[in-house]
Amino acid sequence: MRVIHRPLISLQEGCWFKLIGGASYQHLPSIRNLALAYALAGADCIDVAADPAVVKAVKEAFSVLSRLRHQPAFIAQCAVDIPTELPLLMVSFSDGDDPHFRKAQFDPQQCPADCSRPCEAICPAAAIAFEPPMTGVIEARCYGCGRCLPVCPIQQIETVTRATSVQAVASTLLNEVDAIEIHTQVGRYDAFMALWSALQPYLNNLTVISISCPDHDQAIAYLWQLYEGIQPLSVPLIWQTDGRSMSGDIGKGTTHATLRFAEKVLRAGPPGYVQLAGGTNAHTATKLRDVVATTGLPATGPTFAGVGYGSFARHLLSPLLDEDALCPPLAAIATPTSPGDHSDELDPAIALPQLLQAVQLAQSLVVPLKAIRRPAVTSPQVPLGEPREWVTASTEPPVYRHSSRF
Repeated sequence: MRVIHRPLISLQEGCWFKLIGGASYQHLPSIRNLALAYALAGADCIDVAADPAVVKAVKEAFSVLSRLRHQPAFIAQCAVDIPTELPLLMVSFSDGDDPHFRKAQFDPQQCPADCSRPCEAICPAAAIAFEPPMTGVIEARCYGCGRCLPVCPIQQIETVTRATSVQAVASTLLNEVDAIEIHTQVGRYDAFMALWSALQPYLNNLTVISISCPDHDQAIAYLWQLYEGIQPLSVPLIWQTDGRSMSGDIGKGTTHATLRFAEKVLRAGPPGYVQLAGGTNAHTATKLRDVVATTGLPATGPTFAGVGYGSFARHLLSPLLDEDALCPPLAAIATPTSPGDHSDELDPAIALPQLLQAVQLAQSLVVPLKAIRRPAVTSPQVPLGEPREWVTASTEPPVYRHSSRF
């Protein structure tokens, strides 16, 4: 009996594509647009802030996708095969201070009248404004990259942590998602295990667990310590090698840090899947071919899984992200009059030309990674986990379905 579950097969084949929406990014129109475009392009996972409103926005995008896949008018114009399964929906937590969970803040009234506003110019998320009704930092847009801090002439910009408490959202939010990611750093084992303990009651409901850590002289020893501390684990474990955080849109060289860290973890790290992040961009897939080809791996060691794309993936679609019409809120989507009713007419609330353009741009990032594919081999050290529900057809193999899927 064969389990068809595209995201997990992508992990096995080394072509896992994760869209990193931003652990503190909360601009809902942009999140809906990103989730829809990259889901249509073939993303395996959408990783977003542990915020109920953000999770709802992603599910609105999934609802749009599920409706579009039944509309011949859209299929005829779409240049890609529409996925038969949705990406996994992941949310991120942190065991301490972390740049991914911060927001910039400052008082615009203190800015000199003749300031050239370099903070506004350098912000990649259009999160700083000086015209009413929005002045100062637009919190929903800010994802904590920190580029505004050193350029302020009077050094008045600060950051504040906006990490979500597990206890505040776990009972409801963790029943709505497929996966979690925990951000940690070397030396925070006790804090990590305290967070792990709080998450423990909900882990059996998840499909994948990811641990993100930046490079450090003691990183390998720390990852082994974490691995031993969280056993037994019955779902796939991903080690996210966080290179140069939130920098992929700066230049092609930013991907080198995560490539070096990934190679180190592949050579000496604990069992699990290794996924690149932090500085990843359009050059990452090409450069990592050499890493995959030249790294000698022990039979029971970690396995290369794929890449997570954050700031570069958002930058690629930035001209289209603010348009509500690209992926409108759920309330704006026409719903079928009956469960089996799928109209041939495209929903007028959806801006089709812009959506097709967004999917094409997303595909330019997804396709090169998907070209790096190896035969799927399940390792006993990295189990696929148990399916939650089966939908069986008499002429086809069983298909895994999750409550958020089609």
